[in-house]
Amino acid sequence: MSRSIESRVGGALTALGMSAVVLIAAAPATASAEAAAASPATVVRGQPGSACTVRPLAYPPDVYRADAEAIDPTGRFIAGTALRVEDTGNQELLLFWDRDRLTTLESPLLSSVADVNSSGVVVGNGWIDAQGRPWTYRDGVFTPLPVPPSRSAGATAINEAGDIIGVAEETATGNRRPLRWPAARPGTVETLDVPRTDPLPVAITQDGTIVGNGGDFARETAWVRRPDGRVADLTVPDARSTLVDSAAGHWAVGRAYLDGGYGINVRWDLRDRSWSRLADALELVTDVNAHGVVVGGDRIARGGTSRVLPGGTGGRAIADTGVVVGFRNDGRVIPMRWTGC
Repeated sequence: MSRSIESRVGGALTALGMSAVVLIAAAPATASAEAAAASPATVVRGQPGSACTVRPLAYPPDVYRADAEAIDPTGRFIAGTALRVEDTGNQELLLFWDRDRLTTLESPLLSSVADVNSSGVVVGNGWIDAQGRPWTYRDGVFTPLPVPPSRSAGATAINEAGDIIGVAEETATGNRRPLRWPAARPGTVETLDVPRTDPLPVAITQDGTIVGNGGDFARETAWVRRPDGRVADLTVPDARSTLVDSAAGHWAVGRAYLDGGYGINVRWDLRDRSWSRLADALELVTDVNAHGVVVGGDRIARGGTSRVLPGGTGGRAIADTGVVVGFRNDGRVIPMRWTGC
């Protein structure tokens, strides 16, 4: 489960040989990084009978910034990025947590993290020769994903089955082409049939339901594509535009823009496409779990009510267990984890 679409896609991507595999060395967390994870936790009252706890995640001590950006539905695997500033240039790092064990990785493919599933497969995007490329990471190996001939492409999400979705920008027209990398056919990519203008797939649920956005600028409409290929709009009455950011279970969350540009955060029930308004105190939405619990900015929301996530700046992703990951910025951006909130 991952953060909002704006930070998931890693730019222009070109087709490379699908068999290319980049092997990297995995560096374990240092003692200093482990000390960061063991820092005293902040505890406040969360849900009845629970304590809302926030604690820094381990991170390399020599980085300029570090961030936790995606978490799998079980809460076991977390993925993020860090930036190491060196005299020879900046180095992007992949941060991969298996429970509390941090692995720090380098790869020329790495630029951004899109998602991670409960098998520990991370998807993300990066750059090669000034052109981008989607990739997967598993068991110490970065593997470029195959892409069709295009100006650019990127991966946006992965589900529990291992199906990956994303988008390509067509060379001739610049139009978006929605893509799926099916787990049942490794090493292949297919174009999704989504009869919408410039369709951008955003999230894929466990049963293969896909949500995304499409349409002309400022008049975009969110959509849902069922596993059988049926596509329908996700709308809000009197809204001139709707955008979806994330989905899990039978829930999707996003924003509806009313006339005058006023926006409200909304949650759709994908079973019947009904909608409800989220708490106004929630300034933005970045993720939702299978129980419909929403995280965004410094708040977590359950329907029309929300509460502040203590001790942090931004929640990015939420597991089905309720664990939230994100970052704190008190002069240095560091990765955080909230439990029991």
